[in-house]
Amino acid sequence: MRQWGAFLLRYRLWVVLAWIVVAAAGAVLAPRLGDRLVDGTTMHAAGYTANRALQREYGGVAGNPAALVVDLPDGTDAEAPRVRAALAAAQRVAAGVRTLSYASTGDRALVGAGGRSTLLLAYPPATRRAVDARVLGAMGAAIVRDVPGARVQATGLALLSAGGSQAKGSVLTELLVGAGLALVVLVWVFGSALAVLPLVSALVSVLAMQVAIYGLTYATDVGINPSVRFIVALLGLGLSIDYSLLLVQRWREERDAGAADRAAVLLAVRRAGHSVAFSALIASLGLFALVVVPVSFVQGVGLAGLFIPSIAVLVALTVVPLLLAAVGPPLDRVGPRRRRAAGAGRGWTAVARAIVAHPKSAAVGGGIVLAVLCGFGLTLSVAAPPAASLASGGTAAHGLDALRRDGFPTGVLTPVPVGLPAGTDPAATAAGLRAVPGVHGVLADPAWRSPAGGSVVMVLPRREIGTAHAGPTLDALRRAAPPGALVGGNQVQMADAVRIVTDRLPVLLAAVAALTFVLLARGMRSLLLPAKAVALNLLSVGAAYGVLVLVWQHGFGSRPLWGVAATGSISTFVPMLLFGFLFGVSMDYEVFILARVREAYDAGGDTRAAVVEGVARTGRLVTSAALILFLALASLSSAPDVTVKMMATGMAAGVLIDAVVVRTLLTPALVVLFGRANWRLPEWARRALLLPSAPRDADARPVPGVAAAGPGS
Repeated sequence: MRQWGAFLLRYRLWVVLAWIVVAAAGAVLAPRLGDRLVDGTTMHAAGYTANRALQREYGGVAGNPAALVVDLPDGTDAEAPRVRAALAAAQRVAAGVRTLSYASTGDRALVGAGGRSTLLLAYPPATRRAVDARVLGAMGAAIVRDVPGARVQATGLALLSAGGSQAKGSVLTELLVGAGLALVVLVWVFGSALAVLPLVSALVSVLAMQVAIYGLTYATDVGINPSVRFIVALLGLGLSIDYSLLLVQRWREERDAGAADRAAVLLAVRRAGHSVAFSALIASLGLFALVVVPVSFVQGVGLAGLFIPSIAVLVALTVVPLLLAAVGPPLDRVGPRRRRAAGAGRGWTAVARAIVAHPKSAAVGGGIVLAVLCGFGLTLSVAAPPAASLASGGTAAHGLDALRRDGFPTGVLTPVPVGLPAGTDPAATAAGLRAVPGVHGVLADPAWRSPAGGSVVMVLPRREIGTAHAGPTLDALRRAAPPGALVGGNQVQMADAVRIVTDRLPVLLAAVAALTFVLLARGMRSLLLPAKAVALNLLSVGAAYGVLVLVWQHGFGSRPLWGVAATGSISTFVPMLLFGFLFGVSMDYEVFILARVREAYDAGGDTRAAVVEGVARTGRLVTSAALILFLALASLSSAPDVTVKMMATGMAAGVLIDAVVVRTLLTPALVVLFGRANWRLPEWARRALLLPSAPRDADARPVPGVAAAGPGS
């Protein structure tokens, strides 16, 4: 980092021009990124294999269908010839869309209680797509035209997930909200126009991330889910501001200590640059570790997430120093109030001294909070959210209400297509599958045949497949299906994904924890500090899981905040993605605090004094950075997709718990309680970590020159 600052100032014109070009490219490509993202999941599982085969032979019959709920006028029932004619007319206008209705199947499973309502299921042309809203509108109009007085309402998992329409959330809206909230916090932190510098850095970072993700869609065949746009934009905003905040704060400290403007920039880069780069490395590895999961959706998020901390730190270590050198001093003189000194704050000094004076009480208090939340986290249930929790209002929610009011079980929204090989009688197979417990009906349409002679029957379960309340119906169907049959469906594939995620989560935890421990041990020249950091991070993630259970699984927050009923479970990929993001991101605060504690200890050799100095100088910084990231993630929770809401809730809660409970209470308290043991690194460990041998008295007090190579230098 010594040469880095000098390099930047020497070639500042070329560096600025390079980032202007990248940012301009990002601004051009960002609106087009959504078209490049593919909502797909590839994995080695029976459901995925079946869906691939069904897609080739029959189109999107394995996708989530849209359901038209037809409530008939008084004096009319589903047996009336004009009703059958209307359903047939609706099927004719559905160009390119496969449909199932009472007219085509004659199956009473599509007739509601009392015969006064019926269902029409419309399947998308491709498994991972939704039926076009215009097609649904034309089908409904055809029914009403032939049966005046009929009421047609559309529902289905895809419509419910989109908030009752085909509209998608706006990344720009969430980004602007997050940036506005961040600016408020930054003005409060700096009290001067310096608050705009982290936002400029964040803007460049987010635009550069768009370029990187856009290029990634060409460089890999792994599907990157469209929801990644929300995560990249908001998490990129938060992390970029975090890293910039640390550099700007250190620059102010150096100037307050008497350094000239140019020298303060160089010192800030040299002394805080390692912490920022080291934090970004840990965060990047935590996200990239998601590629160990053999599911393309998770791997795509891992690859995309790799760019978030790496680009954020690259921009922070280039754009921020150049801005500070060019306009830092005049900006620092302009503000809404008299600016505070950048050193240790009185309030945080008092907090640090209280923790040092009562470390056991602080550790016990923080430990109780984590233990309670982790206890709830252990009850986490991983499954697809039920239909009722996908939308609280809109036309699709009204359609779902009508479906249940007419006596249809919500399981009909998660039908299971069973592809039959040539020579298998679909009628006989349907009759056998109707006897499976938990089956509402089995539909056999004579028109659903492949050129090779195969056919498809559609099983309508009573309970929604893939949810926590599905029961054993899927396993029973797979056992009852004839030899060579393909049991598919989008929710069946998701149920298989739950098994894969459950099996691979321990592998992910172990891999990330081990790698993080090794990196921290090298950077901190200690075995105890990284072990404590990894353990606290795992507990912090467990506490975030506990918040998810309380807010979403049990509904203590989902209904008052978003009007969404308790889901009873957490979406399939949320726990794994949350771990990948939160484990790496929350380590930032650990590194920020311990780097300053280590720096103070190397200078004075007193653990208690070092804790007071480190917490007093970083407490305001860490809480402000956490608040900014929390607000950015909270704004992400306004996205229409329930899974994105869950991710935002878990990450926001995890960041807040980590900053307030773990880093403010537990981290300094445990450092005080462990005393000199914090700084010991046995010679065998030094050799294993490829570190130089320490002087004979290194266990008593590390040598400043050795520690200077670590993250706190």
